Amino acid sequence: MTALTIMLIRHGEKPDTPELGPGLTAQGNKDDRSLVIRGWQRAGAWAALFGSGLEPAYPRPEVVYAAGPNKDPEGNETISKRPWETIVPLCQRLALKPVTKYGVGDEADLVTEVKQLTGVVLVSWEHKKIVEAVLPGLAAGQRLPDLPIKWNGDRFDVVLRFDQPERGAPWRFRQLFPKLLGGDSDVPLKV
Repeated sequence: MTALTIMLIRHGEKPDTPELGPGLTAQGNKDDRSLVIRGWQRAGAWAALFGSGLEPAYPRPEVVYAAGPNKDPEGNETISKRPWETIVPLCQRLALKPVTKYGVGDEADLVTEVKQLTGVVLVSWEHKKIVEAVLPGLAAGQRLPDLPIKWNGDRFDVVLRFDQPERGAPWRFRQLFPKLLGGDSDVPLKV
């Protein structure tokens, strides 16, 4: 079988406004590079949705990628842990090891690799880079209706799904809105 489904999600909610509270590690330690409580709730909701295999629009992934935190020369993490934290509950549920060898800025390599796969792939990434680099890389010049050109900073609730029935075939694309948490929207991202 050479069919490929790629689903893209943005990491869960982050500590960008006081009402969301601080970023917290899985151990409960404050960390501004981590998810806020609502982000951890969303991570659990994604695990239930993608991990159940009950909803055809959201198939169970066989491979899960997340942007890995970059490190400075002293070995300190310099950017968000949120893409990885968002998929940890799902990977635990499915007994998968997440692929984190690519970080923000490595989108071309990520796209090259995932396009060579078959089956179902989930990617958790930073929203601006999804729109700027991952989507154009996957589309590779193919005109896809509903392909967003902007991902609003307050949207954490969208799944972007690419389907290719066989290698080399044109992509089919759609935006999905599972509405997992209160306040989630079904309004498409800007195209």
